[in-house]
Amino acid sequence: MLNKQWFLMWVIRRKESMPQTPPFSAMFDSSGYNRNLYQSAEDSCGGLYYHDNNLLSGSLEALIQHLVPNVDYYPDRTYIFTFLLSSRLFMHPYELMAKVCHLCVEHQRLSDPSGDKNQIRKIAPKILQLLTEWTETFPYDFRDERMMRNLKDLAHRIASGEETYRKNVQQMIQCLIRKLAALSQYEEVLAKISSTSTDRLTLLKTKPQSIQRDIITVCSDPYTLAQQLTHIELERLNYIGPEEFVQAFVQKDPLDNDKSCYSERKKTRNLEAYVEWFNRLSYLVATEICMPVKKKHRARMIEYFIDVARECFNIGNFNSLMAIISGMNMSPVSRLKKTWAKVKTAKFDVLEHQMDPSSNFYNYRTALRGAAQRSLTAHSSREKIVIPFFSLLIKDIYFLNEGCANRLPNGHVNFEKFWELAKQVSEFMTWKQVECPFERDRKILQYLLTVPVFSEDALYLASYESEGPENHIEKDRWKSLRSSLLGRV
Repeated sequence: MLNKQWFLMWVIRRKESMPQTPPFSAMFDSSGYNRNLYQSAEDSCGGLYYHDNNLLSGSLEALIQHLVPNVDYYPDRTYIFTFLLSSRLFMHPYELMAKVCHLCVEHQRLSDPSGDKNQIRKIAPKILQLLTEWTETFPYDFRDERMMRNLKDLAHRIASGEETYRKNVQQMIQCLIRKLAALSQYEEVLAKISSTSTDRLTLLKTKPQSIQRDIITVCSDPYTLAQQLTHIELERLNYIGPEEFVQAFVQKDPLDNDKSCYSERKKTRNLEAYVEWFNRLSYLVATEICMPVKKKHRARMIEYFIDVARECFNIGNFNSLMAIISGMNMSPVSRLKKTWAKVKTAKFDVLEHQMDPSSNFYNYRTALRGAAQRSLTAHSSREKIVIPFFSLLIKDIYFLNEGCANRLPNGHVNFEKFWELAKQVSEFMTWKQVECPFERDRKILQYLLTVPVFSEDALYLASYESEGPENHIEKDRWKSLRSSLLGRV
């Protein structure tokens, strides 16, 4: 069973003159980055180390300079994404933005009223493009007022001379504000859902008539339920910023006087909300199975969830699939031997085989690669869906982060590590941008997100009430739970 403790263990359209930006899926080749990106880049600032035209390391200052365009140079999108993603391990985004603004203004003489207008016309689209890339890919950085101030100041300098740039700047800032407003709205909804959550057992004792419904009465078709689960998954994935994967592992930078590069708490709330959704779905599945009094109803519920899980697998929704399997493997459910004896388990065995953790989840990883390949050649939105088993994705990124040093012995930033990190996160970025093709059913979504679920103790109590204790340990626990939860001896 995957719970919060488990998670904490691992943690935690432009002008022709502007450079083109390929989709995320095209950003990285199989080696982690495009091997031909840097042959033409001139590095007069020095401080960068290449091998076979691959950027392997560099001083932080040199890497920052490499990010800033000039009249003859614009950094490749892979570099922009990789550096903006990884730089927060060394400095706050607002500090990076301040340095970028300074370099843009001073080096390109944007502050000089008598500067060469022709030169400014050449450099302005490139600076605007860099700012657009940053605001589109890492919009949450701009919740910091210092970031927004610097952005507006630099954008104003670019826009002051040309009407075209003024319109582009307005569009960029309006788009950013819309994204931040949508995030705030989403967080309010999450907070509201969280504040109204109740333990199902409490409701059973106080308002038994209010929870006569079960999942099958709300949605009798397992295929429809799998589609609605996919809606929830894709919405929650969409709100996770790529930087959250890195910020979850922020530690102290040894070259920064033992100070953490973040004085505030790590901003990973959307990532954590997604892990909490996985836990909720697991507990919801276990609750729905343990609730019915009759054995045949419990067996029917198990078979229903097996069909839901199979459809999740077919869709490419591996996170819901694993949450359902986790719920069915919880001890209060797995101990219901008389119930399971009435279930046709062949289909469940196939699913468990697919998600078998042995050999580092080899079977699942094979299925994920198949879904990712299908997504690349997809002709429909449905074929594009890839929702990874999220806790394993976090674990992979955690081990990559822990397994390699951020700095080399000479103090250089280990950029080879960050290419690999960016490759993994960029794949996730492609998947999270898929539009859900299924029709929303508000009634089913409301039930999935808000219906009360049993706590672990309540699940055990319901399980013992359905199929009595089998040994002294279970008998003692049953008595204790009846006393503490129901007030009965």
